Amino acid sequence: MLRTVKYGETSVITTVYTELFGVQSYIVKGIRQSTKKSQGKGNYFQPAAILEMEVYNNEMKGLQFVKEFQWAHIYTTVFFDVVKNAVAMYIIELLHHSLKQPEANPELFYLIEDTLMQLDGGSESFTANLPLYFTLHLATELGFQLQGTFGDDTPVLDLAEGQFTAQVPAHKYHIEGDLARTTSEINSISFYSELEKIKLTRTTRRLLLEAFQDYIALHVQDFGEMRSWKVLQEIL
Repeated sequence: MLRTVKYGETSVITTVYTELFGVQSYIVKGIRQSTKKSQGKGNYFQPAAILEMEVYNNEMKGLQFVKEFQWAHIYTTVFFDVVKNAVAMYIIELLHHSLKQPEANPELFYLIEDTLMQLDGGSESFTANLPLYFTLHLATELGFQLQGTFGDDTPVLDLAEGQFTAQVPAHKYHIEGDLARTTSEINSISFYSELEKIKLTRTTRRLLLEAFQDYIALHVQDFGEMRSWKVLQEIL
């Protein structure tokens, strides 16, 4: 779930990233009724929820309908742990700002699903590093993966060009030294478990998160301003 708003007296409209149809908006009828049958159903449609849904999908209509739904994954910590919930909200807001087209992308769907499930069982250090990992890998799925790696000949990361270079660019959107090296390390990670091995100070993590936000914003048209990353800067 990306976003849910009230619709009429008893229903909601929920925006979802789906495996088969990409970004879709659905009407879910009757879940806000004060009846025993409807009680608690609103919890299914909070941001970051992972559901299995049976839907009516008509490509000629902007709004679709949900027929049946159930949990695909029941969180044990994400909805209740303050830090993990802040990370989940960052992921959801980042997607909300980045996904401009409705087309399906199964690889992106699995990245989102797996990231949220890994967050649910992750340690403190894993949770702290996960926003960095997800931001870079989201960029890859959106088509602007960082090019090259950090090295003696390429010690600078040009965020505008999306590549490691030898020279500091004329513009302000670049990082170098330890920040560039750590970015290269995170970008090359293939398995979530490797995040545990990356030891970062709070200051370094904040600087990287800000740089990665700049990177996404430079490559996504009308990206807008993120609010949740400021929360992460305070708690991670």
